[in-house]
Amino acid sequence: MAENKVSERDDRIKKLLELRNIGIDPFPAKSGRDHLIAEILENFDKFEKNGSELAIAGRLKTIRGHGNLTFAHLEDASGKMQIALSKNDIGPENYRLFTDYADSGDFIEIKGSAFLTHKGERSLNAKSWKLLAKTLRPLPDKWHGFKDEEERLRKRYLDILFNPEIKELIEKRAKFWDSIRAFLTGKGFLEVETPVLEITAGGADAQPFITHYNALNMDVYLRISMGELWQKRLMVAGLEKTFEIGRQFRNEGMDAEHLQDYTQMEFYWAYADYEMGMQLVEELFKRVAEDTFGTYNFMINGFEINLDKTWGKIDYSETVLQHTGIDIAKAGLEEIEKKLRELGVEYDRKGFNITRAIDNLWKYCRKKIAGPVFLVNQPLAVSPLAKQLPGKPDVVQRFHVIMAGSELGNGYSELNDPLDQEQRFAEQSKLREAGDEEAQMFDHEFVEALEYGMPPTCGFGMSERVFAFLMDKSMRECQIFPLMKPKHSPKS
Repeated sequence: MAENKVSERDDRIKKLLELRNIGIDPFPAKSGRDHLIAEILENFDKFEKNGSELAIAGRLKTIRGHGNLTFAHLEDASGKMQIALSKNDIGPENYRLFTDYADSGDFIEIKGSAFLTHKGERSLNAKSWKLLAKTLRPLPDKWHGFKDEEERLRKRYLDILFNPEIKELIEKRAKFWDSIRAFLTGKGFLEVETPVLEITAGGADAQPFITHYNALNMDVYLRISMGELWQKRLMVAGLEKTFEIGRQFRNEGMDAEHLQDYTQMEFYWAYADYEMGMQLVEELFKRVAEDTFGTYNFMINGFEINLDKTWGKIDYSETVLQHTGIDIAKAGLEEIEKKLRELGVEYDRKGFNITRAIDNLWKYCRKKIAGPVFLVNQPLAVSPLAKQLPGKPDVVQRFHVIMAGSELGNGYSELNDPLDQEQRFAEQSKLREAGDEEAQMFDHEFVEALEYGMPPTCGFGMSERVFAFLMDKSMRECQIFPLMKPKHSPKS
């Protein structure tokens, strides 16, 4: 089988070289296409009646020769159409060039007129043809990559070519982010761009990627949040509603819900608190679901989800107590670790502390919650950037969107007291020094910016995990080109 594939490739390379020798460019830069196939099919009767010359272009899918007449199917992004090439109509030499050198998979241009075959198939009778791109590898008769997820994702271009559902997924993905953008701009938010490379990786509890900045001869980090600390600087600067959609990077584990390189959205809203944020986020989710999927009802991870209902709230400590019997306000590290072992929860013991223990306990509980609900009243220990709740100094003004057993969004009443922020950064630094690589770095310049004054602000972030959940697929399946470990070394 492999030898046959190699010989087909060699045969196509031979054809390519022969075309060049006779003065035909196998890869011209320009096409004269003036109609999409779908446009012709939708207005076929009109085009057949007036007999006008039409130019279409696309990929040859099938070729069937019948002596002096050849039928083929041509496909572009809009659809597929039969073409007929006759030796009498295009001339003996052009006909010979087609039959000798055109292969399935090649991109060609056809100029001709619309006609209906005796079998009633809407077709184009060619008057001329032009090669646009010679393919060197034949398309597989059947895309076997569907049986092997790694191969399917590695050769994603074939996955898209052979599976219309993947093309639809890509189109929905675009609608998803367009809907978010339209919703926020419609609410008066300004889209901004903040640095991808940072001296201090801030705005999240995550391990960053490190790269070297040659011009300044220093190491920098790829951002782990969508410009959280930068957008807060914009609040200091007097902007009151900002958002950013872009890529962020976390050098951590990979599973159905987590990737290292993914798209995130974060907004910041001055003079708003987390209660106002929850109202806006509920409205945002409902709008995006309607715009992208045309429904509020989803089946996700075995949970039946209705986004159109009024979202409730659940208390962090009460939920943990209900599902585990642990009162996190009173329990110590040893007691929580014992419970984690009883529950069979696996966790990274490097730099493990009470903060990570509580977080792992909560993640166990989270998997049982259908939602959509907002998780509120989270402990200060797991929320170093959120404001404390008045009268409850150990609890913060933070919320999570909980749906189908996972967290699909995170918002705060943002901390704007520079002295408090400085103290929390100092505590996070101690955790890093003790081995917690996800603890936040001390950003002195951000603290200085806060000293110039930031108004009360609500911030919220959500990633493409939301889209993946609404599709009921893994995040990797929902990326157009997910990062894959190569079969061969890039240096080979």
